[in-house]
Amino acid sequence: MSGAWNAWAWDADPEAVRRDVAVAHERFTGSGRVSGRVRPVVGDSWQRSALHGVDPDTTVPRIELTGSALRDYREAHPLAAVMPLLRRLLLDTAPGPQIVAVGDAAGRLLWVEGDARLRGGAEDMLFVEGANWHERSAGTNAPGVALALDHEVQVFASEHFARCAQPWSCSAAPLHDPGTGALLGVLDITGDNHLASPQALALVRAAATAAEMELRALRAGDRGPVPGPPSRGRRGEAPTAPRSDAAPARLRVLGRDGARLTLDGRDLELSARHAEILLLLARAPRGLTGEALGARLHERDAAPVTVRAEVSRLRRLLGPGLLDSRPYRLCRPLETDVDEVCRHLARGRYRSALEAYAGPVLPRSEAPGVAEVRDALQAEVCEVLGAGAPPDVLLDWVEHPEWREDPRALAAALRALDPGSPRHAALRARLRWLGG
Repeated sequence: MSGAWNAWAWDADPEAVRRDVAVAHERFTGSGRVSGRVRPVVGDSWQRSALHGVDPDTTVPRIELTGSALRDYREAHPLAAVMPLLRRLLLDTAPGPQIVAVGDAAGRLLWVEGDARLRGGAEDMLFVEGANWHERSAGTNAPGVALALDHEVQVFASEHFARCAQPWSCSAAPLHDPGTGALLGVLDITGDNHLASPQALALVRAAATAAEMELRALRAGDRGPVPGPPSRGRRGEAPTAPRSDAAPARLRVLGRDGARLTLDGRDLELSARHAEILLLLARAPRGLTGEALGARLHERDAAPVTVRAEVSRLRRLLGPGLLDSRPYRLCRPLETDVDEVCRHLARGRYRSALEAYAGPVLPRSEAPGVAEVRDALQAEVCEVLGAGAPPDVLLDWVEHPEWREDPRALAAALRALDPGSPRHAALRARLRWLGG
């Protein structure tokens, strides 16, 4: 399931992917039919873009905010509070040239910062502050699709609907209010083809998680809610906010077949299915319908009555005050050990992240939604440790029971070692034995 959001797999040839999609794009613009090797998330977006009236050759994004209106709106937006953190994570230590863009829930870019050369090129397609890059305005692009689907996503080269954007690649993730789950905006990194790699999506996902945690910390420090954006930019209201006055419950799912839930001073051992349900609801602050929860629990959609029975059994086990329905959602904070690892990674506490990672997320679970969380966390660990951890942590990483045979960890440690050292030779031999 998680592979649907990545532009290509770890072992794919990006140039072959680009060629295949370019052919499919030409066919689509000529016939209106999606064919060839196109990810469903991209093909569906092409079709929506066409229905919105986006012309791949002539449509350009609208400039909706300029001058003092842009400055005032931006200063009042809650995401202004996390911009210093995002600059540290994505610009100060960037491995290569890239643009970081942050937009509101309507798709309007509020901050566009980064490499001067890239920004100069991006101006030619109006990827600038104040421009609306929602999918319905600019066609298929990462920030636009991330807002339309409320999910992190990559758009690579010719996957863009507008031809003017096809020299670029981007990875984006939505940003939410940590208390209500309301959509606040979107975080995007844009640049050359490497920004459509699996590592890039892991990086932007980790940065988005860090930004939401920063908002939560600011709320706790101010003893008040994070203010909402000046304009929602879309219809509909968020569901009732989870209670913030209750002590947070804690769910442990790393390296475990079931889960341990700490709730109101009690430690409860949960079955695999109940662990899956709580984890999935913890990852969906606005809640899930029965159909949506069923799709995340089963390879084939489960009947709502089956999901309802499973949630009812879990509610009886836990007692009142944690689970609500219509949609199914948590009505008080629930922290997970997955969040703990992500928090350490986002703040550069590499050894703490490694120590907190007790193993894969519910390793025996075959639920598609759980597999997505599991794969995403592993990718974030590999990307962040590989890019920034010091050599002593990297060497401990490759001896961690869960990572001894992971080629990504071994490759990162080898880069940090003297090629002539005995340890380098030993790790190189291990990697060769694994086929790397």
